Amino acid sequence: MRIMKMRGFIFGFFLTAVLLPGVFVFAQETRPAAPDDGFQYRQELGRVITIKEDELPYELDSYVRYMPSRGAEHQAGKVAVTEAASEFSYDTKVFGELPVEWALGTRYIGINNTTAVELPSRLTQMTTGLEANFPFFFDKTYLTVGLSAAIYSCDWKASSSSFRLPQRYFLIHQPNDKLTLVAGIEVIPDFEDAVSPLLGFIYNPNDRISFSITPDQPEITYKLDDQWSAFLQANKSDEEFEVSRGDLKNAVLEYNEMHFGGGLRFQPSKYIQTSFSTGYIFNRSLKYRDEDLGKVSVEDGMYTEFRIDISV
Repeated sequence: MRIMKMRGFIFGFFLTAVLLPGVFVFAQETRPAAPDDGFQYRQELGRVITIKEDELPYELDSYVRYMPSRGAEHQAGKVAVTEAASEFSYDTKVFGELPVEWALGTRYIGINNTTAVELPSRLTQMTTGLEANFPFFFDKTYLTVGLSAAIYSCDWKASSSSFRLPQRYFLIHQPNDKLTLVAGIEVIPDFEDAVSPLLGFIYNPNDRISFSITPDQPEITYKLDDQWSAFLQANKSDEEFEVSRGDLKNAVLEYNEMHFGGGLRFQPSKYIQTSFSTGYIFNRSLKYRDEDLGKVSVEDGMYTEFRIDISV
């Protein structure tokens, strides 16, 4: 495990200290246009990339998602899950040119379990990191690099075993004002699936409809008027947490689920945006990496979510 963490650190350090300065110097020499045409490429809670038109540097994004109690498959008992997360982010430009976003986030997953499998009453996540957009070698193409430090545990305590180094490396290409393409990878050393692809696109054919088909939260939005929008949305969770199980410490528990639904978004001003959604949740499981410790597969069901986004 320590070897994997060191490899992840070396990989991230190499890209940050060697590759990126070279890209930035090349970009300054060739002088490609930076993303200053009214759009800001940035990360948002639950989504790898979004486009922001308002240059508001501070943002607080929070949501609460409730999944009512459902039976466990192939065993007696039920499981109910409540999830809440918040992320504070700050946008700036280093040296007046390089867009950088700093983010600090927390996530709480409350578990009410009556099955025979011993599960923690909660899972917790704390994350901090930086994400930067570099002009790349081609016109209207940018390299985005995100490096984070995260704690995946069950008690808000930081320990070396629960420490991870999530990393994102992907290219953004905007062939025209309506279309943005995204391609890259996400790396989380020590996860069972340590590398996953980041592929998607954002397409705005007109002022009313938007297709944001990007990980991990693809969404189709239709603008009803200046304040109200309707949307369809999907999302997934596939994280691993270091937890205690009886006398056993640092057991790895995998939390998996997928959901699909829709709702309404209300934006009374450019500073505040709220949304309410509901839908169907499926493919849910909580399982230990060591199969002898047990697994709980939860029946499909419904969920509701409330989200608020404040920008200043």
